[in-house]
Amino acid sequence: MSAEPLLVGEDLHRSFGPTPALAGASVSVRAGEVLAVMGPSGSGKSTLLHCLAGIVTPDRGRVRYRGTDLTTLPDAGRSALRRREFGFVFQFGQLVPELTCQENVALPLRLERVPRREAERRATEWLERLEVTDVAGKRPGEISGGQGQRVAVARALVTGPRVIFADEPTGALDSLNGERVMRLLAGAARETGAAVVLVTHEARVAAYSDREVVVRDGRARSLEQVA
Repeated sequence: MSAEPLLVGEDLHRSFGPTPALAGASVSVRAGEVLAVMGPSGSGKSTLLHCLAGIVTPDRGRVRYRGTDLTTLPDAGRSALRRREFGFVFQFGQLVPELTCQENVALPLRLERVPRREAERRATEWLERLEVTDVAGKRPGEISGGQGQRVAVARALVTGPRVIFADEPTGALDSLNGERVMRLLAGAARETGAAVVLVTHEARVAAYSDREVVVRDGRARSLEQVA
């Protein structure tokens, strides 16, 4: 694991209308590290993830990724970064219902103009690693929630991202499937050297992380500071 931070958010402030979501949150993550961001609903943890991923621009503060200030990048630059360097796993998977599972996993590669055969080959490899090759030809509506979430993890990893953002990735799953998804996600990320920023309110999910921060009242503190 690298000693230098890969991704850093410094003194982040963000409000939605009169409601502050972040009030000076700072956090960093190193390559190969799984960081759990915890906190109750409405604490600002998802807003923090969105700022770190360049989806939302903070009102104040800055986000640096490999030395580049994301807050000064144009929209096109942030979009390219999210396609090529970042992977995303959301609570409900957000798979494209009209595509097969293999096509869903291959989609980020196809958007980067990777030839179809190569994209499908790499998609199949990740479906194998996430233990869902049996659903490759099925559509999302034909598979279970746990299978769908593992397909979503495969899609997040297929481009070889440096950072994976996972927002409540087990929130819609039972405990058994949630444990399986986290075991595979954390294992695959550590194997590839990707960092993971994991938003959760569940201690059993955070247990898969290397380090935990807690967001309260729009500020982020390490678990040691909170204790």
